[in-house]
Amino acid sequence: MTARLRVSIVGGSGYGGGELLRLLLGHPNVEISQVTSESQTGHYAHSVHPNLRPSGGRQPIRFTSLSELKPCDVLFLAMPHGQAQRRIDRFASLAGYIVDLSADFRLHDLGLYQRYYGEPHAAPGWVERFAYGLPEVNRAAIRASRYVSGVGCNATAANLALLPLARAGLLLPDRPVIVDVKAGSSEGGASPSAASHHPERSGAVRSFAPTGHRHEAEVAQTLGRDDVYLSVTSIELVRGVLATAHAWVAPGLTDQDLWRAYRATYAAEPFVRIVHERSGIYRHPEPKLLIGTNLADVGWQMDPATGRVVALAALDNLGKGAAGAAVQCMNIMLGLEETAGLGFMGLHPV
Repeated sequence: MTARLRVSIVGGSGYGGGELLRLLLGHPNVEISQVTSESQTGHYAHSVHPNLRPSGGRQPIRFTSLSELKPCDVLFLAMPHGQAQRRIDRFASLAGYIVDLSADFRLHDLGLYQRYYGEPHAAPGWVERFAYGLPEVNRAAIRASRYVSGVGCNATAANLALLPLARAGLLLPDRPVIVDVKAGSSEGGASPSAASHHPERSGAVRSFAPTGHRHEAEVAQTLGRDDVYLSVTSIELVRGVLATAHAWVAPGLTDQDLWRAYRATYAAEPFVRIVHERSGIYRHPEPKLLIGTNLADVGWQMDPATGRVVALAALDNLGKGAAGAAVQCMNIMLGLEETAGLGFMGLHPV
């Protein structure tokens, strides 16, 4: 498909919506049709996202109301959890392709959904129609679908760290997988709260979800295991996620065995880089180097004596963990170049 796509965003005033707008404004195959925000209707998008102030003759974009939403080719939903599933029939009547950034259609097991989200799904008949939007796991299903779910940023980091071990059959079935995630404050969204108030947030290392984090269910679903345990800690960082996963493999495996597993999984992937250096301060994945990108860096270290592998993955929670992955999925669904609009390589120093 080569014609420019009419693309709209529902919920464009949040961090995820703003990052989507930034990426789509630079996409060679896209024209922005509408961007909605109930709280900012009538205001310019750059009043909320000042990095998107128009330049070079580009016309400013005004937020419209959801009630004014018109038909388009692709509709991105960047709404709070629970809202997309209650309006999905209307959204599907307006667009041939939908990418939902929320958690509404990520879990295909409705019992698992109710366990982690505390209520029955409001549109159970739609769940199986959505492909899980992690291309490195689900590219064929995304290509064949018209509806794609978003991904949890913490789950994406955990899944990318562990996927090579799982695909190679290296994980011991009788040992659990334990994932510790360090996350930046933008995970909490754009709406201020007592927890995000600067005197409370600054300098904090806060256990956000020691048990029962919702993204744990996505990792279990992707790896096909029910013994995945994920904890999330908020740290002094705005954008970024670092997943440190502890898993066990059979004693006797070597570092070269792990190299083979990671290369087999990621050698052809455009947005995953293997970082496993012998020296230097950046010999392991580091999230700050990935700010604004759709890249994920993965690596590992192994204790040969015990068979414990510490698998690592870093990414930008608003990039590869949300908006970047959503644009990547759109590209796959529509038969576009998968990397279109996603070529930014990051900055150093930052």
